[in-house]
Amino acid sequence: MTTGESRPFPRQYRLTKTDEYSSVFGFRRAIRGKLFLLHYGPRRQAGEPARLGLVIGKKLLKHAVQRNLVKRIAREQFRLMQPQLPARDLIFRLAVKLKKPDRREVAAEIRQLLGKLYRDPPRSAGEPAEERSS
Repeated sequence: MTTGESRPFPRQYRLTKTDEYSSVFGFRRAIRGKLFLLHYGPRRQAGEPARLGLVIGKKLLKHAVQRNLVKRIAREQFRLMQPQLPARDLIFRLAVKLKKPDRREVAAEIRQLLGKLYRDPPRSAGEPAEERSS
């Protein structure tokens, strides 16, 4: 891949509707990292691919260029790990205020959180969440 070239992020791998985001947040499962909360919820059918949503708030990362950088990094890490991920809807939410994101730190944390998700067995709706956002 050359500089300036981009790979599309297919619609089938994205959360696109408000109610899709709401259902994941409503499921109340999250894994906390240093920079992000990874919210996740089950897909309707087990054979469906994992999908990604991103919430990078303007209050936590002021400049659009930096917010877009974090989103690009998250999408790329998701794309690389997507074949190994379970059938779940995932939302990465920035949880701490950043002045300037470090590309390596952001990528490493996203890989780490996705790895934890891959290792964690699915839980039933009645079991408590690992971490709950406040």
